[in-house]
Formats: sequence, C-alpha cells, structure tokens
Amino acid sequence: MNSNEPITLTRDVEGTIVPVGTKVTLQKGELAHVTQSLGGSYTIVVNGNMFRLADKDIDALGIEVAAKPASPVGQRRTIEELEKEVWSQLKTCYDPEIPVNIVDLGLVYNCELTPIAETSSYRADLKITLTAAGCGMGPALSSDVQAKLLALDEITEATCDVVFEPTWNQSMMSEAAKLQLGLM
Repeated sequence: MNSNEPITLTRDVEGTIVPVGTKVTLQKGELAHVTQSLGGSYTIVVNGNMFRLADKDIDALGIEVAAKPASPVGQRRTIEELEKEVWSQLKTCYDPEIPVNIVDLGLVYNCELTPIAETSSYRADLKITLTAAGCGMGPALSSDVQAKLLALDEITEATCDVVFEPTWNQSMMSEAAKLQLGLM
C-alpha cells in the first residue's frame, strides 16, 4: 500500500486521536493517508490529524480483514512455550507514532502468567508504560495488548495496567530498536 496515495473511507469508523487518546467517528468518504500499518493496527492522517484504527476496522480503508489463523489442535503448550508465545504476541503491538513494537521500545515492565485453578488456562497480568506520561494512548495500547493475549487459547483472562514508574527513557530500548530509529 502506497501511503502517498489517499484512501477514501468506505464507511464510518471509530478512530483514536493520536496522541490524545480520544475516540471519534471518522466519516465515510473522508480521505485518509496511511502512515503506519504494523501489528494489525493502522495509523492514518485525516484532515491533518493523526488517528489509530483497530485491526477490526481496517475494512473501512478498503483492506480485507485477514482471518485469524486456526489454533493448533492437540497438546497444550508448556508454560515455557506459552510464555514465549505471549512475548511473540506482545511484539505485534506497536506504538502508533513510532514504528517499533512495545517490547523492543522497552514499554513492557512486567508480564506474569498465573494458572487458573481447576482449568488448563492462564491469567496474564502486565504492566506497561508509555514513552511520555502525557500521552493519552494508554487505554488504546492496553486494549490492544489484552486483545492480542486473549487470542491465545490458553489465556482466558488478561489485565494490562499502564504505569509510569519507573519513568521510561531511551536506554530501555533494545539495541535493535535503537538501530532502527537511528539512535546508534
């Protein structure tokens, strides 16, 4: 998809204003420019303002929503395999303004998996932060994280709290993220 070419919205769609975090309805027929399309979410510019669209709404851009891959049939994953998959899922969550996933940005402070009694499922509890305390995208990013984790068969409960201690800084980024952003 060429981000230089405008796309006409095919239906009314809810968007989240970046970085404020306020939800608004974008109108069918408005012209949008895609600035980022990572991890299933799209960041677009409409009338000079930046918005994030959830993956469930990308059809409004005339893009077909991909079917979720079928879960593997058979044995359950070990806790180690599930933890690895959880971190893989988290790497599909992106900051709407920075084209780097939240793991490599250093925004995930804590991730705990707890077995749920008398079931074969788990609860995931995460603490994440934002690159700036004044950013209003916390609820949108938290919701994205929860949805990605709940898509895993073994995760039936997920919480994602946004915290600001310790304060995020660039030293928390992975070497790969720093290299990608030209900070090395």
